[in-house]
Amino acid sequence: MGRRSQASVSGHLALPVCNVCGRRCCPLDLRARHPVALTADNLFIRDPAGYLVEIQVFLDSAWPSPSLFPLQSSTEAEALVALSATEAVARLRLGTVTPMQLIDAFVWQHSKSEAAVNAVPITCIDRARAAAARLADTGHPSPVPLGYLYGLPVIIKDLSNVEGVRTTQGSPIYRDAIASTSDAVVLELEKKGAIIVGKSNTPEFGAGSNTFNPIFGATVTPFDVRRSAGGSSGGAAAALASGTAWLASGSDLGGSLRIPAAFCGVYGLRVSP
Repeated sequence: MGRRSQASVSGHLALPVCNVCGRRCCPLDLRARHPVALTADNLFIRDPAGYLVEIQVFLDSAWPSPSLFPLQSSTEAEALVALSATEAVARLRLGTVTPMQLIDAFVWQHSKSEAAVNAVPITCIDRARAAAARLADTGHPSPVPLGYLYGLPVIIKDLSNVEGVRTTQGSPIYRDAIASTSDAVVLELEKKGAIIVGKSNTPEFGAGSNTFNPIFGATVTPFDVRRSAGGSSGGAAAALASGTAWLASGSDLGGSLRIPAAFCGVYGLRVSP
């Protein structure tokens, strides 16, 4: 999953530009600022574009270039949260932002939105900061592989194992299970420069087109917190739509990427089997 860009290499939702005040922020903030003025027709400016990388991911809507709508952020964290995945990777590559700064921005946005949407119930910030420190010490591979992420924080669906992190699969059976190894998708992402910062909510064992389970409860769409985020990758989609993630993994057998994408206003693309 990821955010906005003219040609997204990954999928996180770009934060929307409010037609009333011109700011970029998550839908929850927009609703709070302009509860009457905002409608479904003026929340976003869309220019769909983007392409798929090697793994199953959400691709964010491709928003207009930030140069058309300059950020009017009150904090560094807000400005970083407003970047698309492609923009964030470009800045990481140039060294104008660091993985540690993006991790801090994730923590900031998560603290703002998580109570409302319940998208990322498991975080692994100490693990992420340790990975960022290792990356700073070792540097990037040479030559840099195609699709390299340069330390971009990424969220993993809570069906996949991340070494040293809880993997509940949304089931009380595995409520306290800690993964001893990472799954292939996680290993590949980390090989390509991703830093895992958390696990997104899922229905029990990923079985369902709505995202709720006995451990963490229900995930809702940031556009209307009375309504479902869809499933089974609802946590991932809601994280993107709320601006919590630049990129998040998902999985899809019968619509588990595509349904949450529709419910949360992001792209859900499934690679061919």
